[in-house]
Amino acid sequence: MRDIFRDSAVGQWLRLWGDKQLAHYPEEFPNFKLPIEYSQEKLLETNRTDRNATRIVNEMEEGRSQIEKDITLVTWYSDDDPDNPQNWSFLKKIWIALLLLVYTISVYIGSSVYTASEPDIASIFGVSDIAAALGLSLYVIAYGMGPLLFAPLSEIPAIGRNPPYIYTYIIFAALCVATALVNNFGGLLALRFLLGFFGSPCLANAGASYGDFFGPREMPYVIALWGGGATLSPALGPLVGGFAVQLENWRWSSWELLWFSGPILLVVLISLPETSSDTILLRRAKRLRELTGRSDLKSASEIRQAQMSPRHIAFDALIKPWEINILDPAMLFTTVYTALTYGLYYSFFESFPLVYRNIYGFNLGQLGLAFLAVLIGLIVGVIVYCAYFCYVGDPKMAKMESVPPEARLWPGLIASFLIPIGLFIFAWTARKSIHWIVSLIGVSISMCGVFIIIQCMFIYLPFTYPRYAGSLFAANGFARSAFAAGAILFAGPMFSRLGVDGGVSLLGGLTVLCIFGIYGMYFGGAILRRRSKFAVS
Repeated sequence: MRDIFRDSAVGQWLRLWGDKQLAHYPEEFPNFKLPIEYSQEKLLETNRTDRNATRIVNEMEEGRSQIEKDITLVTWYSDDDPDNPQNWSFLKKIWIALLLLVYTISVYIGSSVYTASEPDIASIFGVSDIAAALGLSLYVIAYGMGPLLFAPLSEIPAIGRNPPYIYTYIIFAALCVATALVNNFGGLLALRFLLGFFGSPCLANAGASYGDFFGPREMPYVIALWGGGATLSPALGPLVGGFAVQLENWRWSSWELLWFSGPILLVVLISLPETSSDTILLRRAKRLRELTGRSDLKSASEIRQAQMSPRHIAFDALIKPWEINILDPAMLFTTVYTALTYGLYYSFFESFPLVYRNIYGFNLGQLGLAFLAVLIGLIVGVIVYCAYFCYVGDPKMAKMESVPPEARLWPGLIASFLIPIGLFIFAWTARKSIHWIVSLIGVSISMCGVFIIIQCMFIYLPFTYPRYAGSLFAANGFARSAFAAGAILFAGPMFSRLGVDGGVSLLGGLTVLCIFGIYGMYFGGAILRRRSKFAVS
């Protein structure tokens, strides 16, 4: 527990202020035994025995700097070094994984908890229903934009994962207070956008954090559970906010978000450690330089960082993923398909009031309960997805010499049918003569398919283009959020003109077309990849 606190934000702040009593590193204890390769004696011995070799190397590599030639790499002290995130105890990994999950849920639930306040906001501020829906739409587009900045920042070793989490989450909690107290509509919309933007680091970087301390075998299950929580959270928003807003007023949705995120922020501050190996080793190298006085001790990440330029980082983050999407049809399809499924999900926030309040007479609290159908679909999706990889996928792939990325798409071949089936059931049974439970069964079926498809796309991306995985995730997230934000605004007018049955059927028809796309990816992805310069670069 001491090392968790030491590496947390509070522990690092104590060290920055000069108080290291509660946040010692191994190198700072009196009984620490310095590995021989980092000692001054080793440096002197190396200089004596390698003097002639160094002279020859210097003559042969005249163009290289002296710093690059005389570096001793700082790595893990041993294969079971406890500071290596891959060696952390199971309980420590589970704690951090749960903390990141709850943090993510608090941000995602903040998007839709607002929906319970929309009718009152429209009435009090004298705006249309579409204008009131902007508070949800701006939040969603903002947490799609944030990763374009925060994902590249977290890859810089001198920064790491934690600062983007910590400082933005502090701002997020403060903005919850401002949102609950704002007295004009323009200010409310601006604050909702900022809430989404500063909440986005967990959406951008949590997957990368899990990869820091979980191995490739555990990752599909971990990401499935994290993705399930992230996907479920918006569905819980109307339930969390519905009864409070109904009994009090529209501001209570923002107060509830503060009551949820505030305690989580406190726990994050004292118990979320840095997970990036690059950052951990960079800090170790600095401590060893202070301890030994040797300026040649550097981590590999420190050397790479010296070669990074803001222009290169910006290009890889903002331009490269869209270049890949344009030139690779398979990658473009993953972006379009996940964006469509995400938009379908958020369109429920506009169609549900039309169905369950206008047709079935639900009150605001009961409308929130209707979203539990999403929970049922997600639970089934998580169980089916994890069971497939546990009992079928992993044993099958273990027998392969090399596993193609398309092997991880197999569950999506089945799930692609579930989305339109569920949507058509919802569209054509949402009527007074048919019990409301039937349409909610359709929602559950559709959400089961949405979850599995999104997980398949997520696991496909990093195995196809591992070098650009972070940027591709950020671009994919922006596309999803942009389409969802648009769906929130166009869904209402579309359902008013076509009816819920016609509008949802139109969306269902688009998902039918996507079935052909995912089968084309599965059978033709390898051919497309062989033609791509990015897959081999």
